[in-house]
Amino acid sequence: MAQKLAVDHNRRYVGTRETIGYVLYDSSKTININAYDQRFMLDVVKISFVKQSQIGLINGIWDIINDGIIGVLVDKTRTRIGKFRPYLLAFAIPCTLGSIFYWLTPMFFGSAPEDMSKFFYWLILSMINEATGTFRSMSESGMLATITPNPNERVRLISTAELYSSLYENFPEWGFGLLIDLINHKKVNIPLKNAFVNCGIATTVFSSFLAIYFFLITQERIPQHVERPDLKTGFRSIINNKPMLMVMLSEVLDALKISTNWNNYYVDVLGSISIKTIVGIPGSPISFLSYAYVNWAKRKFSTKGLWIFGQHMINIADTLVFLVGSIGGRGPGGLFRKPAVMIPVLMIKEMARMSVLSIKKIIPREIFNECMDYCEWKNGYRSEGMTIAAKDMIKKTVNRAIGIINTLMMDKIGYSLSSGFGGQSDKTKYWLFAMCTVLPTVTGIFAIIPKLCYNLSIDKRETMYNELSERREKMRLSLSDSSGQD
Repeated sequence: MAQKLAVDHNRRYVGTRETIGYVLYDSSKTININAYDQRFMLDVVKISFVKQSQIGLINGIWDIINDGIIGVLVDKTRTRIGKFRPYLLAFAIPCTLGSIFYWLTPMFFGSAPEDMSKFFYWLILSMINEATGTFRSMSESGMLATITPNPNERVRLISTAELYSSLYENFPEWGFGLLIDLINHKKVNIPLKNAFVNCGIATTVFSSFLAIYFFLITQERIPQHVERPDLKTGFRSIINNKPMLMVMLSEVLDALKISTNWNNYYVDVLGSISIKTIVGIPGSPISFLSYAYVNWAKRKFSTKGLWIFGQHMINIADTLVFLVGSIGGRGPGGLFRKPAVMIPVLMIKEMARMSVLSIKKIIPREIFNECMDYCEWKNGYRSEGMTIAAKDMIKKTVNRAIGIINTLMMDKIGYSLSSGFGGQSDKTKYWLFAMCTVLPTVTGIFAIIPKLCYNLSIDKRETMYNELSERREKMRLSLSDSSGQD
C-alpha cells in the first residue's frame, strides 16, 4: 500500500496541452483593462456616488439570494463531462457578452451623474453579470480543485501558470495606462470614452477565447460521490471544516478595509498613471525569482506561516510609504505630492511586494484546495458548490457593505466628478493617499487572527492525503466494477 501511495503522490495527471491551456486561461483573467474600472466610472460613466451606493446595496441583496441557489445547483450536478465543466462552457459566451455591454455603457448614455436611465441600465447589467459571474467563478474554483488528485501537481500547475503568464499578461494594463496619460495630457486626440470602449471590448474578446480553449480541453479527475448532497448535508460539511471556516473569517476581516484604488492616487495626486508601471520596473525581475523558492518554502515552513507572510508583509511597506509621504504636511508641501520623492519610495515598496508575489498568489489558492480536500477527508464527500457559495456569499456581503462605505467616503473627502484631470482639492488628494496606504492596513489588520488558527499542519496534511489516496483508489475500482457489470 505504501508503494501505491508514493506513486500516487508523484504521478502527473495533467498533460502538456492541458498545462498550456491552463497557463492561457490563467493569463486570460488579467489580459484586460479591469484595473482601471474605477477610473472608467469616475471619468467616463459618471454615476453619482449616492446612486452607486444604491446599486451596490440592491446588487448585494441579489447576490445573497442567488449564491445559495447556485451553490446547491452546482453540488447536485453530475454529468458525463463532470460537475463544473458544463457551467464553464454554458456561461462562457454570456459572461463575455456581459463584459462587452459593460464597456459599451458610455455609448448609450451621457455623462450626467443623476441620469435615471443610466442608473437602471447599470443596475440590471450588474445583476445579470453577478449571476452569470457567480456560476463561472464557482465552477472555476471547483475545476481547479478537481483537475488532479495530486496536491503537488496542483501547486506545479499554479506556479507554472503564474510564472509564464506574468511575462505578458500585464501588457494591456501598461499600454492602456500610457494611453490614459497621453489623453489626459492632450498628447493624443482620442476621446477617453472611445479608448475605454475599444480597448475594453478587444481585451474581453481575446481573453474569452483563451479561457474557452481551456474549458474545452480540461478534465475533472477527482471522482464525485453518486449521491447528491442535500442542503442540510452541504451546510454540515462547512461547519465541520475548521480550516475553511478560518479562511472565511480571514477573508471577511480582510474585506473590512477602507481603501481606494492606487490608480486614483497616481492620476489625481501624482498626475500620471504610468508611474504605476515605472515603479514596478525594478521589482519585475524579483517577481520571477520569487517563484524559484516556493517549493523550498513549502518544505521549510507551514502553509499557515507562508499565508501570513505573503498576505501581510505588504502592510508594513504601505505604512512606511504613508509615513514618508506625510512629511511636509497635507498641503502642497507634502512629499506625497512630489513624484521625484515618491517614485523611489514606491519602487522600494514594489520590490518588497514582488519578493513575496509567488507566495501571495499561490498559497491562498492552494489553501482553498486543501480545505476542499479536508472536506472530503472529514465527511467522505465533497461540497465545492455549497462551500464556495457560503464563502463568497459572506465575503461579497461584506465587500458590498464596505464598497458602499468606500464610495460614500469618496464623496465625504470631497472628490468631485466634475473637477477634471488634476482638479481635486488639497484635502482630497491627501485622503486619496491615505486611503491606499495606511487606512487599508489599519482597518484590515485583524485578518491575521484567523490565519493563526489555521490547523492543517504538515503532518496532518500528509496523513490526510495518504488516506484520501487510498479512498479514491477504492472508489475508482468500485466504479470500474459497476461499469463492467453494466
